[in-house]
Amino acid sequence: MESISGKADHLVVLVHGMWGQPSHLEYLSKSLRESYDQDQIHILVAKSNANTYTYDGIETGGERITHEIEAEIKKIEESGTSIRKLSVIGYSMGGLVARYAIGLLYSAGLFKTVEAVNFTTFATPHLGVRAPITGKASQIWNVLGARTLSTSGQQMFLVDKFRDTGRPLLHVLADPSSIFIRGLSQFRHRTLYANILNDRSVVYYTAAISSTDPYANLDLVQLHPLTDTDSVILDPSHPVSHKTPTTPPLLSRLRSAATTTVTSIPWAFFLTVLLPVGTVFFLTSAGIQTIRSAQRRKLHDSGKTGVQVEKYRSAPFMVDELRSVADRVYNAAANTAGGEEYLPTPPPEEAEREPLVKGSRETLVEGKEVGDEAGGSEKWPTLALTKEQFEMIDALDGVGFTKYRVHITTVRHSHAAIVVRTPWRPGFGQGRTVVKHWVEKFVV
Repeated sequence: MESISGKADHLVVLVHGMWGQPSHLEYLSKSLRESYDQDQIHILVAKSNANTYTYDGIETGGERITHEIEAEIKKIEESGTSIRKLSVIGYSMGGLVARYAIGLLYSAGLFKTVEAVNFTTFATPHLGVRAPITGKASQIWNVLGARTLSTSGQQMFLVDKFRDTGRPLLHVLADPSSIFIRGLSQFRHRTLYANILNDRSVVYYTAAISSTDPYANLDLVQLHPLTDTDSVILDPSHPVSHKTPTTPPLLSRLRSAATTTVTSIPWAFFLTVLLPVGTVFFLTSAGIQTIRSAQRRKLHDSGKTGVQVEKYRSAPFMVDELRSVADRVYNAAANTAGGEEYLPTPPPEEAEREPLVKGSRETLVEGKEVGDEAGGSEKWPTLALTKEQFEMIDALDGVGFTKYRVHITTVRHSHAAIVVRTPWRPGFGQGRTVVKHWVEKFVV
């Protein structure tokens, strides 16, 4: 956490992901600070949801982060500076936690006095982490994965029932009439960065909020990168197109087959020897962490951790319910004052934003995503997603995101590289290009 020494009225909140810790976002924080001093922005790297605390679920994590943001704003104001702007950045699962917190802040009325400026996610599973493939292997993964990461696993695999809705939390989080989408729509700029390759933690379709994956076989497509990004970031308006298929020469095919065989040997050893041993340790650890997570959530729900849970859960999370409560309070006050029995209730401010949330994709504001892969004429196979996931895509695209597809090729696993999670690691240079691009687009 930064010392409060500057006069910045813009609070920037960074939220890490699953199994994460504040140090994972150190490169993001330092890059921002190198461009903007303490009189321009105040940076809060959230720490209340670190390490195994991320097992406790998106709701619990979101409440912790909300409490942390409110406490930070109070501390800044006590130092003599008023916060007038807010930006929120989420990495991996941290993007989901951030979206939940934004809904709570919206419900609390924060955005009546604080301008929401930038919302950005890096490799965030907006649609969950369910494997969009039919078949036994996929079913086993979806079932097993949901049961090894405690509450967070159930929520990200879409098998939970959020409160009394009977729906998965992520589905509610993307409901156009929820405080979460209404809060998200307040931000002037909504941006996401999604790896198209080698992200085994958060695959492309869910990070990019897409029903297709044109990048499953890069030999069949032509990528269209932005200029001055070393071919790392694709043009959001036309990222990819079909390539005319060609048959490679025989020698090239033989070399490719030989390379595949050689590189598969370490993976064969991993799958047959190391994986079974690692699985035992992982499942044992997961069981222990699930028990500990349940204990932490019980303390959290009872209000014994310093977070005023009742404050966050007493308010309705659907805007229609909020309107209903407001109407009842207004009418009761009017009747008590002897006013006319049928005084009309003025339409709430949120109604003016309704076209943004529910409007067609063709009417989104300039610069925002149109359709799955911007460009219009290209057709791609639709993934085997659930009904809820398709609805989530429609709702989130309805709000409008600028989507930057990221092509990192210098590491086998791009999830950490996209935010330069460990700056000392070789091969993370392309991640620095991504962060540089984000900082340049950041609006103060």
